[in-house]
Amino acid sequence: YKLSVAPEMDIMEYCRKEWRGNTPVAKRMRKGYEAVAQKFASIRRVRGDNYCALRATLFQALSQATQLPSWLQSEDFTMLPENLLSKYDWIKQWQLKQKLGRKMGEISDEIKEYLILLRKKWKNISEIKGPIEKQEACDKLFKNEEEEYSLYEALKFLMLNTAIKLYNDDKNGRRVPVFSWLLFARDTSSNPCQLMHNHLNHIGHSGGLEQVEMFLLAYALQYTIQVYRLYKYSTDEFITLYPNDPEEDWPVVTLITEDDRHYNIPVRMCQETML
Repeated sequence: YKLSVAPEMDIMEYCRKEWRGNTPVAKRMRKGYEAVAQKFASIRRVRGDNYCALRATLFQALSQATQLPSWLQSEDFTMLPENLLSKYDWIKQWQLKQKLGRKMGEISDEIKEYLILLRKKWKNISEIKGPIEKQEACDKLFKNEEEEYSLYEALKFLMLNTAIKLYNDDKNGRRVPVFSWLLFARDTSSNPCQLMHNHLNHIGHSGGLEQVEMFLLAYALQYTIQVYRLYKYSTDEFITLYPNDPEEDWPVVTLITEDDRHYNIPVRMCQETML
């Protein structure tokens, strides 16, 4: 088994290995890593396929989980695929893990299985008290490809569900976050159906998450995703929050990116930061 999230490594050691030259870019990256190293001691490399934003976010969320989020506890959570398919016929074209030509019932059942798996894993890991055991459980999960990729399908479906809600809220004159307008202002995703066809169906296969979809992921999980964007060092966007006006009670996960395409995860907060 390949581990999807590599063992931890000293953050500055990693930086020296990756950014040796004296180009302006290398200097900026080193400065960026130095700033991250004020807060975190180590980095874990995340496997670089087109799932890496989902992988890094989910890994961090599970590593820190101490309880099951309220949206995962709701009674109708596992009924989502059935409920959505009964209203939106086009969801039949949801593309499941490289398997084409499924019947509608199968799609609904399969996504339901993924959602049940997500709830089960989240519950099990959040109930582990010891930090070392919790980390081991996360590592084990992210070595199991079959389960890991099933969880990403669940996350993508939750993103679709969130997008449909936001789209309908906007149409019905309710207030929606600004990113929601941006999401549906794109030529390729002017409604949830297009979003599914042109974006969500491609995540993990031919593309990763775009900036605006990081907001959607944050809303779907009800987590604030804090990202150190190293190439933006010394600008206002060096530390970017998705969403940028987060809810008070949302937990925070932290990621690192050098280019807004690939994400790694910082671990081991430095002692003074924790006080």
